[in-house]
Amino acid sequence: MAMIDVRTLEGDGSFKAYVAEPGGTPRGAVIVIQEIFGVNEGIRRKCDHWASLGYLALAPDLFWRLAPGVELDPDVPEEFQRALGLMQKFNQDQGIRDIEAAIREARSRLPEGGRVGCVGYCLGGRLAFMTAARTDVDASVGYYGVGLDNLLNEKNAIARPLMLHIAQEDHFVPKEQQQAIHRGLDEHPRVTIHDYPGEDHGFAAEMGKRRSHASAELADRRTEEFLAEHLSPGGD
Repeated sequence: MAMIDVRTLEGDGSFKAYVAEPGGTPRGAVIVIQEIFGVNEGIRRKCDHWASLGYLALAPDLFWRLAPGVELDPDVPEEFQRALGLMQKFNQDQGIRDIEAAIREARSRLPEGGRVGCVGYCLGGRLAFMTAARTDVDASVGYYGVGLDNLLNEKNAIARPLMLHIAQEDHFVPKEQQQAIHRGLDEHPRVTIHDYPGEDHGFAAEMGKRRSHASAELADRRTEEFLAEHLSPGGD
């Protein structure tokens, strides 16, 4: 695996990030924000795919203060429970600062003026929303983010494009929360929301029992078109 060290914003330490590099000059960069299962094979595959499309891709190890290098399998019940425990201990505000550090690292590896987007899943979908509101990332995408309804007070800080993929049968995001997200964001000029009828949390996982192939391909195609538009030179 290709791992790099990323300095914290505070300069008081560093953490690992998986990096996948394209064959030529990057067309931009994508920060891949992990689920609660760490930077596991599924997240690394996401990075490798972005690299195949011409982007520099980085996946920061956001659990480095709790369990450095942890990789968990959502299909193994004991590992799923460990992941839930890590999420409960995780400081999300600090996580956003680490994502911002990863954004800075990615920009330093791009040609001048290169743009950086982020794509997050599950916990990472929530963090993608927070990244859109709290950092200068150029575009963000969140897949089945959890608890977005209690972040809506930050929506006015979203100044750059954000796309959200919502699984309509998400057992972690009840229908009333989904409705609150739509009420809060449907009229936001920078936010695009796609709903996936019949789909549950994790439908776009690269592997395992949660993946729903047709909806995953649809969501990923929308994400790729969205980031191609907004990360290209001269894009919105």
